[in-house]
Amino acid sequence: MSARDDILQLKARMGESIIGQDAMVERLLLGLLSNGNLLVEGLPGLAKTRAIKSLAKNLDAQLSRIQFTPDLLPSDITGSEIYASDGGKSEFKFQPGPVFANLVLADEVNRAPAKVQAALLEAMEERQVTVGGTSHKLPDLFLVMATQNPIEQEGTYPLPEAQMDRFIMHVQVGYTDEKSEAAIMRLVRSEETAAKGKDAPKVAKLEPQAVFDARAEIGKVNLAEAVETYIVALVFATRYPDKLDKELASWIQVGVSPRASLALDKVSRAYAWLEGRDYVTPDDIKHIVHDVFRHRLILSYEAHAAGITADQVIDRIVTLVAVA
Repeated sequence: MSARDDILQLKARMGESIIGQDAMVERLLLGLLSNGNLLVEGLPGLAKTRAIKSLAKNLDAQLSRIQFTPDLLPSDITGSEIYASDGGKSEFKFQPGPVFANLVLADEVNRAPAKVQAALLEAMEERQVTVGGTSHKLPDLFLVMATQNPIEQEGTYPLPEAQMDRFIMHVQVGYTDEKSEAAIMRLVRSEETAAKGKDAPKVAKLEPQAVFDARAEIGKVNLAEAVETYIVALVFATRYPDKLDKELASWIQVGVSPRASLALDKVSRAYAWLEGRDYVTPDDIKHIVHDVFRHRLILSYEAHAAGITADQVIDRIVTLVAVA
């Protein structure tokens, strides 16, 4: 099979256990294919944790879960140096933390203070961890999926802007429809019944090389000059909104960073490849622009006071910016 067939099969397998959340499954795979990290926000019980567990179940990769709590320390994530004695020789040895895995679930990341959240910054951006002046490389296949409860809930801390910017996408998860809700109940019942019976058959896991092969093919997907111009126009609309619309300008305090341009480039090519095309269209950009922009836009006081959301601002931008 081709790399695309492997990824589509992986997507189908995940869809069997993640019912009614097709968009989240798609975004998780797009993050993996784009070699980025995801911030997934939603109320408890919406299969956020189940999604990455399903990915780890069907992909030959090590999963590590970090439960973020107010008393968590940075060393609880990165690891630390311990004093060890072996054969009469004593020295400090590095004990890797849970971040040294292929798939890292940072569960309820906004329930820990900013200092702990910042411990992920170097890992997410540089793909390494520095402890005691020594840098330790993370695995080649590496993805952080951080889950976040809505910041209105009690006991949550806002994520620093610098950390938010390092997530390639911010995915929002909502409730499923009535049909999916019933299917979820049937699925859980069948899983409970199977757990009481014989051991479940082993699942043939996808090799990480398939992901690397897919990334190599995605790197060859064509991004026409007109599409590049469209990406730049969307980005600059957030930085200089007064050139488009005065009301839009009153909603935006700070526009998106250059990482937004890079993310639109990477994710749109991954999405086009997943759709079976070797070129990107403006519709591909529109499909993922909300997930790329919503956590990078800083809205003004006027927008917050009027109840304007980041998605509404992005909707206005997409409407005002003409396709090249």
